Amino acid sequence: MKLTSFKYKTRKGPDYRHGEQMSFMDIKQTFGMGNIRVGSWVTREEKDLAANLIFDSLADLAYILALPPEAIGLRGSLSLAFGSGGRKGVQAHYAPNQRELALAKNAGAGALAHEFWHAFDHYIADKAFDIGDAFGPRKRILFASDCWLKDELPLPHPLNDRLFSVFNAALLSHDGLDKHDYVARSVKADKAAGAHYFSLPTEMMARAFEAVVESCTEIDNPYLVSGTTKPDVMPVYPDHAHRQEIHLALQGYFGPLGQALSK
Repeated sequence: MKLTSFKYKTRKGPDYRHGEQMSFMDIKQTFGMGNIRVGSWVTREEKDLAANLIFDSLADLAYILALPPEAIGLRGSLSLAFGSGGRKGVQAHYAPNQRELALAKNAGAGALAHEFWHAFDHYIADKAFDIGDAFGPRKRILFASDCWLKDELPLPHPLNDRLFSVFNAALLSHDGLDKHDYVARSVKADKAAGAHYFSLPTEMMARAFEAVVESCTEIDNPYLVSGTTKPDVMPVYPDHAHRQEIHLALQGYFGPLGQALSK
């Protein structure tokens, strides 16, 4: 889908911009982002439209998570690329080595929430688990969801306990003694595809997160997230009842985090 077609997509949510044109510098300053790169082949019209779409999407994300907007940039560690450094055939991706979220010019729509979770999952790993210096010369690329599955040593903190509750809600049965049906369906999808992708903890958590975001009744933003309720893909996403459970766990984590960051 071409970027310009999003002029005609209806977004439902708060009016953050009040009709003002945003820039990528506005995005950097408002959301506390690190470096921002825009491809040389992006026209001025595309750049202006993308800035508004991305600004609204990140603001929607902050609103849904009850976070101050500047927290979205993960203390300035998260960089953003638009129409630059993408991968052929890929809507968007998170590059952990650069800690960069990259959106394709004409195909990045709907993938922002998914990739933001990857960035957050990476960022929070060394704050939730004892894995050493994630920024040091011998850094390992680890994600919190991987660490949780591998029983890495958790760092004691009330917020970390709430984060682990998010993983429990998404991936474990109600009694916590077995994997959730969502995990079983993801494993089944991998077997059908002959690949190991859908059942990766990082991907299951990213899909769970974007599914919750799309199911938020107050926000409807097809640039932020799209497609998690289509019948043909529903088996690899949490069902509606499960989304509500994950949503409660996410609120239980991000709500107190937002309050702590706002002090």
